[in-house]
Amino acid sequence: MGFEALAPEHFEALRSLNTCQISDGIETFGVRLRNEGFVRNGIRCLFPDLPPLLGYAVTAKIRTDEPPMTGKSFPDRVDWWNFLLSVPSPRIVVLQDVGKSPGVGSCAGEVHSHIFKSLACTGLVTNGAVRDLPAVKAMGFSLFATKVAVSRAYYHMLEFGRPVEIGELKIQPGDLLQGDQHRIISVPISIATEIPAAAARIAELERNVIDVAASPNSSLESLRDAVRRSFGRDRFQY
Repeated sequence: MGFEALAPEHFEALRSLNTCQISDGIETFGVRLRNEGFVRNGIRCLFPDLPPLLGYAVTAKIRTDEPPMTGKSFPDRVDWWNFLLSVPSPRIVVLQDVGKSPGVGSCAGEVHSHIFKSLACTGLVTNGAVRDLPAVKAMGFSLFATKVAVSRAYYHMLEFGRPVEIGELKIQPGDLLQGDQHRIISVPISIATEIPAAAARIAELERNVIDVAASPNSSLESLRDAVRRSFGRDRFQY
């Protein structure tokens, strides 16, 4: 299985943006609906003061609320690391907890975060739970989750290398993801190289409106005029 990766210079250009800027840039291309392409339903960034996360998705489905049918737990499936290394780096581990009660147990803590980091992963995204927050934050590993948990409970892996769904966002193996305190967004590879320039154009238009709004001489008419000049129909649908 082959995965498409950006050239280093294009990757770094995206890494300099936050999720809101990337979202604004994507919207100008009309490649998807504006209410799609990002996670929902309570998944949050647990370390919002860390730098934005950018990488390629390594996907798997897990359960934590019931014992596995065979074997014991995660250590029985270290074979999935071979798949993990087939995805371009830097990588983001994406674990969908498909149990009846997602997040009963943690799917990652200090030990797993160290393992993932040694395999060129920079963060983890899950609809389940994580733990050992102080230790994981100290190593600079990003965590996005709905819950925190004290125990691993019955954490075990069901399958890997297939599509998953996290917070209503469908994620394919190798998808380019970006995340920060505003959560996770999927970045279409087809337009990724053009997003920074598009985001910069929008930022300039927004700055024009902000400057007028921040002026001590602003008025309703000047605000209307600034918005019309920046985001009127003659430019693009913002």
